[in-house]
Amino acid sequence: MIFNFKLLEYSLSSLWRRKEKNIALIIVYALVIATLGSVLLLTHALKIEAVTTLTAAPEIVVQRTQGGRHELIPVTYAETIEGFPGVGKVIPRVWGYYYDSLVKANLTLIGIEGYQEQLELLEGHFPQSPDECVIGSGVAAAFGPQIGDLLVLEDSSKRRSEFRVTGVFHAASNLLTNDLVVLQEAALREFFAMPDGLATDLTVQVYNSREISTIAKKIAYFLPDSRPITREELLHTYDSLFNWRSGMMLAVFASALMAFLILAWDRATGISAEEKREIGILKALGWETSHVLGAKLREALLISLTAFIAGLLLAWLHVFVLGAPLLVPLLKGWSVLFPTFDLPRVVDLYQLTVLACVTILPYLACTLIPAWKAASSDPDDVMRG
Repeated sequence: MIFNFKLLEYSLSSLWRRKEKNIALIIVYALVIATLGSVLLLTHALKIEAVTTLTAAPEIVVQRTQGGRHELIPVTYAETIEGFPGVGKVIPRVWGYYYDSLVKANLTLIGIEGYQEQLELLEGHFPQSPDECVIGSGVAAAFGPQIGDLLVLEDSSKRRSEFRVTGVFHAASNLLTNDLVVLQEAALREFFAMPDGLATDLTVQVYNSREISTIAKKIAYFLPDSRPITREELLHTYDSLFNWRSGMMLAVFASALMAFLILAWDRATGISAEEKREIGILKALGWETSHVLGAKLREALLISLTAFIAGLLLAWLHVFVLGAPLLVPLLKGWSVLFPTFDLPRVVDLYQLTVLACVTILPYLACTLIPAWKAASSDPDDVMRG
């Protein structure tokens, strides 16, 4: 019955007779779906991007904690960890954060040792002397220097340090390199006044991925003041973080959906005298209640599916073409130098199915219930109003 083309033709003509009201309804409906869809598409794309980035991360990162806070870790801890069976290279890393008050941006400064295998250069070469550096594309855009120019930074004692830019980063994910400044380890130790024999953290290579959790437990047992963090824990943290942020946004935007559903219910329950008269005439002409409901179901499906497709297209354009400018600052985090990158154009069918159920089914109910009440009444009473 749904594919009865005569009834479909009637439904289309009925919608066209009230085209102004239906077009306005579709526009509002589509905007609500576009808002919710943008959050879901962006969250899923950022999760995929985070997973892509962390595939190159070390199996275990070991930090030292004191008083519940991250402290510098002795380099000698690497010798202890290397003695565990199944452990490969243990590399001390030197890195830290730098805030520039001029551009009001936070940079991540790292020593090249321990990172070179994870990074890929677009142009130039890695630092070969203490006065050279490599920068991310976000740093180049914010500070202005390109290859061959000087990057001027101030250390904690307000002493100006100049570094010659020898390269600009390109990586499989710009999330990894956008705010980076890479120096030689000796230069970075001097800049941060970090004594020899200490490092920011250690990276641990594990030969057998099934032994990662076992080795992490050994590290925590033999080095009680250490905190081993596995790659799976990092992935879980990113997943939880994006779920929490997107959940907060969806909770806010759900109010817009509720407002629309209230509007749809008010419109449906306040069915116009013209529509009631039309239903009464159809009943008088011999239409059954099921025929009337079928026609109204087609009308509701045409409106809801049109709005759903239009809303998804708007969400797709907003997220994957425009870069989600309205949502990115809320989901990416606190950094001023937000990475500019092409989001992976992937869609979670489960999320789209849930979005369709949440937005389409309530509207169908808001349309069919009052139509059923009118179709079940006596035609003469309905036509008389």
